[in-house]
Amino acid sequence: MTGDDVLQDQPHRRVVRVGDTVRRPTYPWSPAVHALLRHLAAVGFPSAPRVLGVDEDGCEVLTYLEGESGPQGWAKVADDAGLTRFARLLRDYHDAVAGFRPADELRWFTGESGTGGHELICHGDFGPWNVVWQGEQPVGILDWDYARPGTRLHDVAYALEYVAPFRDDAECLRSLRYPHPPDRRHRLELFAGVYGLTSTAGLVDAVLEVQRDGVEQVRRLAGAGCQPQADWVAEGLLVELTNRLAWSQAHRHLFE
Repeated sequence: MTGDDVLQDQPHRRVVRVGDTVRRPTYPWSPAVHALLRHLAAVGFPSAPRVLGVDEDGCEVLTYLEGESGPQGWAKVADDAGLTRFARLLRDYHDAVAGFRPADELRWFTGESGTGGHELICHGDFGPWNVVWQGEQPVGILDWDYARPGTRLHDVAYALEYVAPFRDDAECLRSLRYPHPPDRRHRLELFAGVYGLTSTAGLVDAVLEVQRDGVEQVRRLAGAGCQPQADWVAEGLLVELTNRLAWSQAHRHLFE
């Protein structure tokens, strides 16, 4: 494909494909993200875009990852085989990033610097929509803007919210591409085992904590005028996130 192809066109973020590259806005934390992506390239992790620089308009230039992503990603993780590949990809990323020690002057979107005293740098937004698939194989991870110091467990719990999933049957059938209501306990146990956890103890509590953190993160960023969080709050997302947390608390027996 040649020429320009608009991948995302929002007032706060216009993402354009130009040939085999992607041009995206830069942010104060972009230097930290670029250092992370360069580390992944240096250690041979194949499933992340490569940083090519910054163009004359101040946009970052990344390699384009060919495949299906976004809404198509939900169907890819609905069966055990896809869920297995999804979990293995997260483990592969964590193993690749484990040795990364960013310079102290680099700051992430949270305002933290370096590793913030944490175990590693999480992807921070590891969901089905941010994985690129070629057929049944996941080949890439997109959107690294929410990378942040944290633990392996944070990324695991974040992913599990969406792929166990911590959603009711109606949403699973209507929006998440499940052909029938999922066996949530089985899916949580499968993900944990493939990732390499020796126990599922504490995983449900970790997901609840991630959901709480998500509510506060959206509230904080919206209060600071950041987009898209400000628009999300104006559209009522905080109520939706709070309701999701309440559902998870009331239905934890489905996962344990």
